[in-house]
Amino acid sequence: MESKYPNRYARLKAIEAIGPEGVEKLQAGKVFIIGCGALGSLCAMYLAASGVGTLGLADFDTIDATNLQRQLFFTEDTVGASKIEQLADRIRQLNSDTRLNIHKEMITKAKAECIFPDYDFIIDGSDNPSTKLMTAAVCEKAGIPYCIGGVESFAGQCMSWSPGHAGYKDLFGEIAGCTGLLPCSIAGVAGPAAGVVASYQASEAIKFLASAGSMLYDRLLTFDLLTASADILEL
Repeated sequence: MESKYPNRYARLKAIEAIGPEGVEKLQAGKVFIIGCGALGSLCAMYLAASGVGTLGLADFDTIDATNLQRQLFFTEDTVGASKIEQLADRIRQLNSDTRLNIHKEMITKAKAECIFPDYDFIIDGSDNPSTKLMTAAVCEKAGIPYCIGGVESFAGQCMSWSPGHAGYKDLFGEIAGCTGLLPCSIAGVAGPAAGVVASYQASEAIKFLASAGSMLYDRLLTFDLLTASADILEL
């Protein structure tokens, strides 16, 4: 894909682990993002900025004033508007080369089974464990790599999967559907914590597409900004 700005990805190409070949892989890549809130919106912007060729976005929600504290791509005058439509407009302004597939709906298991196979990597930025469980189940059955993240207060967690590795349910056991971090509507969320998780998720997608670095396979990254601590739990 030829960009109208020849030097656009110069800083990515300068990274030894990426290089020109990695940028070409990103441009050929397809990533689907569930949720256009604090995690999904930042992931989408980072991936579009990095030249990922196709992004699928799914969200059925509208912008609430409480979102503005951490969802930085929305503004006061867009409160009440569709999150996915506003985010899509911002992405088009950022990188007109990125192809967008918009799903203004809730992604159910049946819909996921139809949509996911068209993508190389799935990012779950939802705010509830049941959706994360669904994402993991559909991806693992189809053999599609994914990254799941969660955030609450100043804390966050992130893990990735591909065939042959431990999945979301393996980490959380039989109670995976009722554990994990709480929905943002219930728990408090610090904006920077959401930004950290989203950055890790975007990085996981970039590394996967560009065949760079080490993925968060068989590992759960956890951190707490309130205590300035972080850990990686090895399975």
